[in-house]
Amino acid sequence: MKILKSNKFNDELKNILYFIALDSKSRAKIFKNNLLKSINDLIFMPYKCRKSIYFNNEDIRDLIFKGYTVVYKIDTDKNSIIILGIKKYKEKF
Repeated sequence: MKILKSNKFNDELKNILYFIALDSKSRAKIFKNNLLKSINDLIFMPYKCRKSIYFNNEDIRDLIFKGYTVVYKIDTDKNSIIILGIKKYKEKF
């Protein structure tokens, strides 16, 4: 299984990292590394996270990470996980 990141996700992550880096560049780097590790771990168990609260679809899941929700879709036909976006927990998607 491969992981694909949407442009929306990349843009939202860049904004989050910029905000964290205003306080501490090293914390922003640690946040990014830990988040990407959690995302990459989805390859082994893509259904381990809860069904998304934003969509009514079993293949769309929410990965909760340090107060943020990473929404992703499992595409079994293409054998991939598509990272759709990242939001502060409970923000509208």
